[in-house]
Amino acid sequence: MLTSLQNPLVKQIRKLHSSKERHKQQLFLLEGTHLLEEACAASYPLETVCSTPEWQDTHPLLWEKVCHLCQRAEIVSEDVLKAIATTVQPDGVVATAKRGDRFAAALPCDRLGEVLFSGIVLALETVQDPGNLGTIIRTAAAAGASGLWLSEDSVDLDNPKVLRASAGQWFHLAMAVSPDLKATIQQSQQAHMQVVATLPNATLTYWDVDWRKPSLILLGNEGGGLSPELTGIADLQVKIPLSPGVESLNVAITAALMLYEAQRQKKYE
Repeated sequence: MLTSLQNPLVKQIRKLHSSKERHKQQLFLLEGTHLLEEACAASYPLETVCSTPEWQDTHPLLWEKVCHLCQRAEIVSEDVLKAIATTVQPDGVVATAKRGDRFAAALPCDRLGEVLFSGIVLALETVQDPGNLGTIIRTAAAAGASGLWLSEDSVDLDNPKVLRASAGQWFHLAMAVSPDLKATIQQSQQAHMQVVATLPNATLTYWDVDWRKPSLILLGNEGGGLSPELTGIADLQVKIPLSPGVESLNVAITAALMLYEAQRQKKYE
């Protein structure tokens, strides 16, 4: 059992709390039983799994599954577990996984493009709050969206808070980081998707759109919204009606409203 905070593995995992180290090591953190269960359900390859003896004793079947998916499994003390976790009260298990495995594990590579250019897809520009991104991922999966594009200057897709806020749906939604979101949008249009931008002063409301068509929903930064460059190439611009004195809605709420309107239209077509 690992008990020393000076152990090389413990030091390596602790460094993954920072975005810089996650990029440098090309690893990210999975924390908690629920996320680990979802990773196993998706047969997601893991690098290292660390658990306390108590967690192993109460989750013997999950521990067995984890050992088949990971390269290294270690029993650690409570103090070590708390040191490597980013949460205040970790529930007994922390794992690491390779960053580059995300999309290959979720879908075969030759299908990822097809999925993200069909149905209802989200394109997020410069979203910074990990809680917002995780909630959007969770909502998109719940509403049956095909997938999600994320601009390169957004919060890391594998930020620990993003994974936790997604409630495990991170493993089940097709997602990709776009190095050039404008080019991705134009590719979507070439694939016969209608591109819908959200603007507070638009003439159309979001329920005026025919969401039965393949559609790409553009959502922008929490403070600044969408850039003029992206709104300018959208096929439609829509608003969400707000009562007087209300300036805006949270970006995750905006996503949810449009995703479920799309689901409603498809259900009753």
